Amino acid sequence: PFYHKNKQLVAFKFHSRMGFVRACLFNILSRRNRNPFVSHFSISPPLSLPPNHSFTISASLSTSHSHTTRFKPMCLYHTQGKCTKMEDLIHLDKFNHDCSSELQVNIAELNKMRSQNLDFFLVLDLEGKVEILEFPVLMVSAKTLQVEDIFHRFVRPSSMTEQRINEYIEGKYGKIGVDRVWHDTAIPFKEVIEEFEAWLMQQKLWIGGELNRTAFVTCGNWDLKTKVPQQCEVSRIRLPSYFMEWINLKDIYLNFYNRRAPGMVTMMKQLQIPLVGSHHLGIDDTKNITRVLQHMLVDGALIQITARRNPRSPRDVDFLFKNRI
Repeated sequence: PFYHKNKQLVAFKFHSRMGFVRACLFNILSRRNRNPFVSHFSISPPLSLPPNHSFTISASLSTSHSHTTRFKPMCLYHTQGKCTKMEDLIHLDKFNHDCSSELQVNIAELNKMRSQNLDFFLVLDLEGKVEILEFPVLMVSAKTLQVEDIFHRFVRPSSMTEQRINEYIEGKYGKIGVDRVWHDTAIPFKEVIEEFEAWLMQQKLWIGGELNRTAFVTCGNWDLKTKVPQQCEVSRIRLPSYFMEWINLKDIYLNFYNRRAPGMVTMMKQLQIPLVGSHHLGIDDTKNITRVLQHMLVDGALIQITARRNPRSPRDVDFLFKNRI
């Protein structure tokens, strides 16, 4: 009798829990249907990636990802602090909400690292040819190589007609399925800079008008040498003082490995790092550049400033490496 009573009790608990789960899912789906802003949106790449994509990070960088895991694209509302579906189990299962988790570095691999002259790297990769459309920055520790924080904003052009903006966004982000997120969240460049400066100060990276043992890392000189000054003129704001110097990772790569790589994709192929995410989606490119930076640091590279503006004539830039791209 005791056995049968115990068996009945277990069955009762099981069915009760299943009923609770069904009720939770029903409530979630009901909320999704009531709120159009947080309904399902499509973000590329889909869960079934082309053969040339990988679900794992380079084994030399992370043991926690050594086994094959399902790729989940970033929730681009979350990267901007605007995700309203954090209690939606289906949404959480489909989209990644922790940028740092996919960029973990195995501490055991840090024994070759050199001591750096900086405490943090701000990895940046702008998107937009006419005007800046996306401003993503990852804050990476120079000691642990971990991603400490993220700043990501979509940027609304200020000198283009609405029709031209729509054509611009459709041609750029419509192809990878994130145009809706852009339209929902994009703000003018002036506001982006104001929010970015508040973020820099909150992280204690910008003190007294100077970066505090911190430097921007870009893949090329175009982002900070050319595009930011152009955008500042269009948006009618002064060029911020923290954009006076930067690190072009391609120059560091050339001098450290003694081989030329014209861009991020070439560097990743040569280092056998899988390309993850959508190429030319700024936040994904920034993460892939971070993977290259982590790999180079693990290999023992010294990451130094490669370009500096003339303080008397900011348009003039001094390039500090003899061998450079």
